[in-house]
Amino acid sequence: MSKKLNIYLAGPRGFCAGVDRAIEMVKEALKKYGQPVYVRHEIVHNKYVVENLKSEGAIFVEELNEIKDKSRPVIFSAHGVPKAVPEEALKLNLLYFDATCPLVSKIHKEVEHFDKKDLPVILIGHRNHPEVIGTMGQIKNEIYLVENVEDVKNLPLDKEKKIAYVTQTTLSVDDTKDIIKEIKNNFINVIEPKKNDICYATTNRQEAVKKIASNCDYFLVIGASNSSNSLRLVEVAKNYGSKKAILVEDVDSINLNIFENIENIGITASASSPEILVKKLLDKLKNNFDLNINEAHYQKENIYFKVPDSLKN
Repeated sequence: MSKKLNIYLAGPRGFCAGVDRAIEMVKEALKKYGQPVYVRHEIVHNKYVVENLKSEGAIFVEELNEIKDKSRPVIFSAHGVPKAVPEEALKLNLLYFDATCPLVSKIHKEVEHFDKKDLPVILIGHRNHPEVIGTMGQIKNEIYLVENVEDVKNLPLDKEKKIAYVTQTTLSVDDTKDIIKEIKNNFINVIEPKKNDICYATTNRQEAVKKIASNCDYFLVIGASNSSNSLRLVEVAKNYGSKKAILVEDVDSINLNIFENIENIGITASASSPEILVKKLLDKLKNNFDLNINEAHYQKENIYFKVPDSLKN
């Protein structure tokens, strides 16, 4: 008799609309222009996705000056880029397409709007994350990055001055609440974004994990170690009652011995991880254990972002 495991599947999970659109844009560019198509930075933070696109003819670079054949199109990643990047692309005479997630573009517009009003802008986010680098590169004035409550206390800004804040789209909803509270405690006049900047997909995936974490001895988050939304899901699982939570970057190499003394496993996939990896993981577990799969009913996400017409054949 094989060992029995109870599996709790979080839903929603997997690709969000912005990731879907970015990947589609690379595929459409390959269809329209043939190989190779260049991509600046990983289109989304997922090795499986990146390797697949490489096999179809995408070449990934970190900077535009690495592009060997300047006659080929280049796509900017879903995380967004500083203003200097499209400017450089024009100087180099490159044909470029911007796959920045529309929800990240919304934050870029907010930053510009606040800057026009001469408001100092605080950005809640993770230093050196490509989305943060992109957002900070939207205006010439300094944007004040804060990663935690402590950073807010050390801001070199006048407490009486009117200030504005924005946030990275893939943060922990809980952590961000505390930081926003601290900003409001420290400054008398705070202008907020019209709508919450943390994107719907990040919020939904974190909520789905919260619902099932306390049932789980072990929580598996399929994602990448350089993916902010993946790492936040691991934290949420731990904070909401799962005894252990780990990031699974490579489904094939997961060590099955970790499940020896446990019965209940939670599984989710981050917003940049495809559902096929969940299926692969379940197949691997099915081959070794007797699975009882629980998946709660959940509201399917029906958000869709269009691929630009200029990429359609």
